[in-house]
Amino acid sequence: MDGMSGNSAPNGASGIYHERQRLELCAVHALNNVLQERIFTQEAADEICKRLAPDARWNPHRSFLGTGNYDVNVIMAALQSVGLEAVWWDKRRPLEQLSVAGVLGFIINVPSNVCLGFLSLPVRRRHWIAVRQLDGIYYNLDSKLKAPVPIGSEADLRVFLQEVLSEGPCELLLVVPHEMGEARDWLSTVR
Repeated sequence: MDGMSGNSAPNGASGIYHERQRLELCAVHALNNVLQERIFTQEAADEICKRLAPDARWNPHRSFLGTGNYDVNVIMAALQSVGLEAVWWDKRRPLEQLSVAGVLGFIINVPSNVCLGFLSLPVRRRHWIAVRQLDGIYYNLDSKLKAPVPIGSEADLRVFLQEVLSEGPCELLLVVPHEMGEARDWLSTVR
């Protein structure tokens, strides 16, 4: 892990790209981690926010402090700019209907507590997590982790996703090529 600075780097010998949490930039980190390279920056995300709400005094797509906390619209626009699409997974569907063939990766939104030192405040923020398969193994690329954590096989991925989705108000986005999103190839017809 000596190649990992406070922000980003490939993860040592494994060569897995993993950005670490900085400010409230988890959406930027999740994008780069799922794409496995540093494509997006805070400045690029801020530009997307300006395009999404050009006349807003306080931009609704990010923290008013300017530290990040970007919403799903920024993630969707960023992915579209590189020929990909974020497809929202309807949690009412069983995960058995998810066809992972052709899915580049997953971006998951989970609630996250706000802490001041050891004190946890009764405030919830969004936190974005990337999951991607690399060399046949799915990895949790959460920017709050010190290093990527192996999830395992496709069966292990389904267990992981089910656990995350059952923990509360979470959202699952499938990162797919644009044409796959339109064709709904990510949805299996087998029950």
